[in-house]
Amino acid sequence: MLKPANDNPPPAARTDGRAVLELTVANHPGVMSHVCGLFSRRAFNVEAILCMPVGDGRQSHIWLLVHADTPLEQMVAQLLKLQDVFSVRRHEAAHDVFVRLEEYFRE
Repeated sequence: MLKPANDNPPPAARTDGRAVLELTVANHPGVMSHVCGLFSRRAFNVEAILCMPVGDGRQSHIWLLVHADTPLEQMVAQLLKLQDVFSVRRHEAAHDVFVRLEEYFRE
């Protein structure tokens, strides 16, 4: 199920045409391949990916920066059909995870 984000990005960030999908998944070999394969098979571009284990390491969070002008609801429904995906949340593109990461890659 697509859960609403708790964060409230500034209005300017809402118009850039991108969104962040935050997935909670089982942490084992092959999970990233299954998630990325789903996007690849549908020719759906992912601009950025970040994955980190949480808690005791049995689960991970995967953040995907994607274009919001494509039918995300259908992609979320397909993601939730994957056995290793426990939840999916949508955030605006100004979600802290990528905003802070961009600081490391500025030229």
